[in-house]
Amino acid sequence: MTAPVTRFAPSPTGYLHLGHAFSALSAFTASAGGRFLLRIEDTDHTRCRPEFETAIYQDLAWLAVAWETPVRRQSEHMSAYARALHRLVDAGLVYRDFRTRREIMAESANAPHAPVDVVHGAPLARQEETRLLNEGRAFAWRLWLDRCRSHLGARWDALSFEADGVEMQADPERFGDAILARKEFPASYHLASVHDDALQGVTLVVRGEDLREAAHLHVLLQALFDWPTPLYRHHRLIAGADGKRLAKRDHAQTLRGLRDQGATALEVRALLDLPT
Repeated sequence: MTAPVTRFAPSPTGYLHLGHAFSALSAFTASAGGRFLLRIEDTDHTRCRPEFETAIYQDLAWLAVAWETPVRRQSEHMSAYARALHRLVDAGLVYRDFRTRREIMAESANAPHAPVDVVHGAPLARQEETRLLNEGRAFAWRLWLDRCRSHLGARWDALSFEADGVEMQADPERFGDAILARKEFPASYHLASVHDDALQGVTLVVRGEDLREAAHLHVLLQALFDWPTPLYRHHRLIAGADGKRLAKRDHAQTLRGLRDQGATALEVRALLDLPT
């Protein structure tokens, strides 16, 4: 069996909490006999802060997680994501969508059986698109599923991936025409993450149950770029005392806070029901 290459890819938009610790430790454990990578997904320049990135390194070191260097910081590679996007543009597999969220919701109201988050569309006529671009209108680059299907041909029906030891048929339709980039931003999470997994040779993606559905879209992107598909493993989510999944936005107790209170890394492992 090939030695696994796993990764932990946090965003420095807040301090890590127990949920992050569980994810990092799960991926690190799965890398036994192979390689473990740390990737900083710091593309959100409005929310990412240097002190949060520094804290990530401190928290992981405290947990005795060791990673390869140098660490890949996505903010330093935006041109690479832009080049990947333009490969799709040149192949006619994406289109500019100028609709606002409100306009899309209004359209969904007229098609009540279509989920609001599942959007389909097509490029505007060239003259109309040029007019909107000249007006400086904002837009999103959306993956054009209809064109992707014809582009892949028989490969479309063969899209699959292994998740938690089970071979799965991929269903990209559940995402509709997913957003891959915006006017001022060359890559969404999906495009940047899949790009970097391929570039870094990741063979096993260990992440939370909340990202299970993302594999259906990621497998499609991998096929469009002829990138390899890693194995996927999904771990349980860590909940707080209220039963809700821990999240930065809810000010979940941080690893930094636990450490300041005198907790040890072994005690954190015990809290997470991990071997000590």
